[in-house]
Amino acid sequence: MSSPEDRAPLSREELGRAAQELRSALDRLLRKIRVEAADHGLSLSQSSLLKRLDREGPAAPAALARAELVRPQSMLATVNALQTEGLVERRPHPTDGRQVLIALTEKGRNRLRQRGELREDAMVRLMAERLTPAEQHALAESVELLRRLGET
Repeated sequence: MSSPEDRAPLSREELGRAAQELRSALDRLLRKIRVEAADHGLSLSQSSLLKRLDREGPAAPAALARAELVRPQSMLATVNALQTEGLVERRPHPTDGRQVLIALTEKGRNRLRQRGELREDAMVRLMAERLTPAEQHALAESVELLRRLGET
């Protein structure tokens, strides 16, 4: 009996089918997790901006608009909505008095943390309820492969 390492590589067509099925399955899984772990009323653009500010720190609205691939007016609307909820704040730019920086507040950081915990809990629940122990192990072992696919 041959080991998995001894098998021939998949053809381009087989890889294409697998890639299409993987993308579709991940899309469905992410939608399911979003539903299971209600996003507390955050839109995708709001959530994306909060995550960016958490990762990269304060930034000028124009830079945020470029990074998020939206018009400056759209970014200002997103920032205003998040500021109204107390999730972001405007701060003076340290070297350019004409500019402001948008920064994540502690409340915003807490919202992101809670959102992440809800999503993780939803994923754990789905894995426990829908997968056999053997499937749980197989999925856990595949995480490194998925991580490698996402590396730059």
